[in-house]
Amino acid sequence: MKFIKLALSLVLVTVVLSAFTLKKEKEQVYAFGVSTSFTDDVVYYTNIQMLDSVTLTKQGFLPQRELYTYQLKNYLEYQKGEKNRTCMIYFSEDQAKLDKERTKILNKYKKNKETSLQLITSDEFEFTKPQE
Repeated sequence: MKFIKLALSLVLVTVVLSAFTLKKEKEQVYAFGVSTSFTDDVVYYTNIQMLDSVTLTKQGFLPQRELYTYQLKNYLEYQKGEKNRTCMIYFSEDQAKLDKERTKILNKYKKNKETSLQLITSDEFEFTKPQE
């Protein structure tokens, strides 16, 4: 009987201690960018990309999100020669939800027959974590 009590208490202690050592897995954050201009009818957009080493704030915002938009803006200005672009970044921890959002946004642009959509592949441009 003492052996059973001892064994059960060891199992209980092991379970309790292991519950405190479990780490919550880091959520992945995904993002894509869109760039448009009032003087140009080409809309540039990126693939959905996983952002490296990024955690959303408690309020659900992407830290330094304006720096990600500047990355896209700078790429278009200096690599593609596209000036005066307005860039936006969309982000989520749920890739499927973000894909639906991207489809919804691109469909709005497709309604205008004069607008041309241009994909920027991950080989051409990739978001990087800004320096802190």
